Amino acid sequence: MLTPTSVRDALHSTGPIERVLVQGWVRTRRDSKDFSFLELNDGSCLRNLQIIAKNTLPNYAAVQHLITGASIVVRGALVASQGKGQSWEVVADSIEIVGASDDSYPLQKKGHTPEFLREIAHLRPRSNLFGCVFRVRSRLAFAIHQFFQERGFVYVHTPIITGSDCEGAGELFRVTTIDPKNPVRLPNGEIDDAKDFFARRTYLTVSGQLEAEAFACALSKVYTFGPTFRAENSNTSRHANEFWMIEPEMAFCDLNGDMDLAEELVKHLVRDIRENCPDELGLFAKFVDKDLLARLEFVVDRPFQRISYTEAVELLRKSGEAFEFPVEYGLNLQSEHERWLTEKHFKCPITVFNYPKEIKPFYMRLNDDDRTVTAMDLLVPGIGEIVGGSQREERLDVLEANLRRHKMNLADYKWYLDLRRYGTVPHAGFGLGFERMLMFVTGVANIRDVIPFARTPGSAEF
Repeated sequence: MLTPTSVRDALHSTGPIERVLVQGWVRTRRDSKDFSFLELNDGSCLRNLQIIAKNTLPNYAAVQHLITGASIVVRGALVASQGKGQSWEVVADSIEIVGASDDSYPLQKKGHTPEFLREIAHLRPRSNLFGCVFRVRSRLAFAIHQFFQERGFVYVHTPIITGSDCEGAGELFRVTTIDPKNPVRLPNGEIDDAKDFFARRTYLTVSGQLEAEAFACALSKVYTFGPTFRAENSNTSRHANEFWMIEPEMAFCDLNGDMDLAEELVKHLVRDIRENCPDELGLFAKFVDKDLLARLEFVVDRPFQRISYTEAVELLRKSGEAFEFPVEYGLNLQSEHERWLTEKHFKCPITVFNYPKEIKPFYMRLNDDDRTVTAMDLLVPGIGEIVGGSQREERLDVLEANLRRHKMNLADYKWYLDLRRYGTVPHAGFGLGFERMLMFVTGVANIRDVIPFARTPGSAEF
């Protein structure tokens, strides 16, 4: 019995193969006098494999009715191609029509807008663009694991359902089995959370960081890579309500070590995609972002710049730019500010560090000036913030004071405070937004187009 050969392997064959089996979906068909040419794609690569169907095939009449989207299984010989732009083609001995298609198939051979393709997210992976996007997504995930595994990090699976709000921003999706029509209430009229499934309020996680800290305080270097959720009603090209995050956490590490690792990771990922996805990057550079290849080369070759938040604010204030959002010390940098710094001023990725304590979460280490915390954001051209991290507050008394300042319940974080009671160590980590990294290496401008099925406000189809 023949083992199926992928289109990618067939196109990269080192010689002819007398008997080969390929399978996939028809992209196009054109007929000549005695045979038909079929372009076959199975998703293994960007390019198609040409199939020669002779009129001597017993089902040739049916083959002549094949249209875009139909699925077939082909048996035949892989031979050197006489046509231009391809090394190999298959002369079919048999073509089995597995699944027919019809004229209503929405992915015809023409250009489609990303907005239209989002409406058919179940079919868009069959398009050239989205086939490339999701192959790169797969490779990027592999490269992330490779990076951390080669450096001795332990992969930790942190919970998706959690009782703690890591960011303290309150943008949480509630997880509950309480019947909204008939909840059990306390004497004061409030809903009795003790009667919920987990006997307390629980939410979809916004970050695996706090749990990763617990493991870093035992295994030294760990990382998480999983889905995170934000109930943030933000309709921008950079935000989604369900997205993936990579979060390393390192014991015996300070802010400088944290910034070093973040910069090293971004460079590693860009190098890996350049090396392993040349065809996909070629398509992105041709049809999505003509400056992509030059920008990626720039990131790999140039050292990243580092400036303090205070210095960044001063540069922005003196820029003369008419920003939509105000620039003042004590306010968060907006995307337009981040992009001005990376694209117009420094013209390279930068890391901004030491932010005012008032605009950062409770777990970040307070600096000696009592005004700033050891936070850092890595900003890249075209996107803005791609990494956010910090050295964590390892001093018990200071952490307790931070929790109180943020009006958070210390009892809810007893286990987290225990990490500072029993063998506390300086430690640091960061979060890399997987989709934002994917946007950076592909040039795709909208986060909805780098996630298989996007979850955004008012949209949870498929």
